[in-house]
Amino acid sequence: MSDITSTPLPALGICFEDYEYPYPVRFLPLSNDLQHLAMAYMDIPPSTEPNGQTVVLMHGKAFGCYYFRNVIEELTDAGYRVVAPDQIGWGKSPKPDIHYSFQLLAANTAALLDYLGVGKVAVLGHSTGGMTAVRFTLMYPGRVTHLVLEDPLGLVDYRTGIPPQSEETLYKHELHWTAPDTIRGYVEGYFVHPDPKVWEPLADVLVRVTLSPDYPRWARAAALTFQMIYQQPVRYEYHQIAPPTLLVVGADDHVVPLGHYAKTAGAARLGDFVELSAAAAEDIPRARRVVIPECGHIPHLEHPDQFLAELMPFLAT
Repeated sequence: MSDITSTPLPALGICFEDYEYPYPVRFLPLSNDLQHLAMAYMDIPPSTEPNGQTVVLMHGKAFGCYYFRNVIEELTDAGYRVVAPDQIGWGKSPKPDIHYSFQLLAANTAALLDYLGVGKVAVLGHSTGGMTAVRFTLMYPGRVTHLVLEDPLGLVDYRTGIPPQSEETLYKHELHWTAPDTIRGYVEGYFVHPDPKVWEPLADVLVRVTLSPDYPRWARAAALTFQMIYQQPVRYEYHQIAPPTLLVVGADDHVVPLGHYAKTAGAARLGDFVELSAAAAEDIPRARRVVIPECGHIPHLEHPDQFLAELMPFLAT
């Protein structure tokens, strides 16, 4: 791990109130589980001649859509409109105590697109966002023109190698997951060749949130969404994915959600993105798979040129 400054970081509210996003953020009123909420989103117009197409970005579990800045710039420079929501439970959106489901996240995204007057879209989902993207595609098959899965979780049913955990157990773990060095090591571990300029700002956000007096609410939402990943597999429905699909994985990605609870014998299998993605590409009818060498869990940040060189031609077909 690189040297870290000893200067204390300022606390950050659990809805990122003082964290600047790369583009203006607006809020869509929603009702989820009888709670009145407001989902944060960025709606970024093309920066050049519009091509009439819209791309929806779906973030991973440790992030909001702020970490897609370079992808957004590339897309808008090519004439795309980009819609980038922070799903309920993440980023600038509220962290309610509700029953989280991928169906709910997909429906919220559809409601946002309806509100914005957007019909058909291309969808890019990273990590946990890959599971949301799959569920959205399955729920709204006529709406998705292209599906991009970037190191998606859900390439395997995690229940096959990880014993079930109670929500209390998951909450207690999240509540005490506050040591800055632990958090920094976790984020740095997403990269094969960690560049401090890339990973340290991502880690700082997570460290600062733990300093909020409302952090227990964040921890509760984090535990509930881990339970969602565990209890709601999408792997068995890959054969129903209709649109052309680009599956991009890092050759050295071994992320396993709730992996510290895994049975020793099966832990490696659950995080073998190369092997799992190969099997997935066989089951998704119109899939093309790309493995990026010397790359971890976030190709669009670790190897942006290679990732974008695959993404942009795919969207143009």
